[in-house]
Amino acid sequence: MNRGPGLRMRKSPGCHGNQVYDIHDVFCCGETGSDLGLHKMMSSEKKEGFILLGRKGVYKVEKFLGEGSYGKVAKCKKLGTDQVVAIKIIWGSGQMEINALEELSQINADDHNLVKFVESFKYKKYTCIAFEVLDQSLLDFMEKRDFHPLTVEEIRTIAWQLIVALKGLKSVNLVHCDIKLDNIMLVDQVSEPFRVKLIDFGLAEKIGHMRTGATMQNICYRAPEVILGLPLDQSVDLWTVGYILFVLYTGSFIHGWDADYNILRAMVKMQGRLVEDNIPFWSCDQLIHSCLDKTKIKEVEQFVDLLKRMLMVDPRKRISPSEALQHPFFTMGRVQPTAGVEASWTPPWGGVPGMFHWTPPRGRSGNAVETASLGWPGPNKS
Repeated sequence: MNRGPGLRMRKSPGCHGNQVYDIHDVFCCGETGSDLGLHKMMSSEKKEGFILLGRKGVYKVEKFLGEGSYGKVAKCKKLGTDQVVAIKIIWGSGQMEINALEELSQINADDHNLVKFVESFKYKKYTCIAFEVLDQSLLDFMEKRDFHPLTVEEIRTIAWQLIVALKGLKSVNLVHCDIKLDNIMLVDQVSEPFRVKLIDFGLAEKIGHMRTGATMQNICYRAPEVILGLPLDQSVDLWTVGYILFVLYTGSFIHGWDADYNILRAMVKMQGRLVEDNIPFWSCDQLIHSCLDKTKIKEVEQFVDLLKRMLMVDPRKRISPSEALQHPFFTMGRVQPTAGVEASWTPPWGGVPGMFHWTPPRGRSGNAVETASLGWPGPNKS
């Protein structure tokens, strides 16, 4: 690494104190230096303790949380503070995600159940994006409980938050395009059970910029209009959220994910011909008959009705986020929120991110969910 004569890096006295760093341990924002150090970090699971110099602070890499084709995610401590962040280190420019995050900065992330963006900065050809640290993905949570289905109350709490998130995205003309269990994070399952946030906007598109025939979404969660090459809009996200709610209630996926043909074949078998106006959704209707708790049948019926509206094959007939928030599944026997304040309303069955008091949903026994007694994993505090 080209250090230059007597080069040392100091924290600025005003906000970071006077700590001196060895330049070998620093990945700095700018054009100086070499890619060697970052390549070593990106290729090693054990290479921790590196320093990343951002625009708003200096971060020390404590541990790696995960990796993918894009790069890695590291848990980092902002030096001179108690703040801990997750930094996504991307191989490429990451410009699409940064653009989406800048659009989302127009709305309150907590009120709309979206991951909180801290900052982004560059190191050579790498992009670093810092976010708040969350607990675990909904996929990890479900896998650790062997995909044991959630209760209607638990699903209602998650459904409300995800639909509020979609309404927030729509307000800034964005479509997520990659909603899946991996990209829904539990905030802190011990202290705030089933409080969730939507993450990963790397594939987000502006409404109106979505190309007809474009391939998007994980194949398992892919909306029918994407498979058929039809015009696309924000309703692709509604389909995916509806699909996820079905998975959470049944503990299984509706169809396989080996090919678009097989997915369409499963949809036709399950729903009838795609051209029919009134599509029978017998798979969802069977959820009502499988309900063992007869006192919950009405709630399950409302849940099934909402699923049918979210999983309409024709996107023009699919329910919108605003309409979904007024569905009887959420409003039945409850005081409805004042128009325009859905995001900040605390439903009686549970809280919404951004509120000061979080009421856990009820378990199958009717008691408040005790995550420890059920053996469900809590947040990683290390």
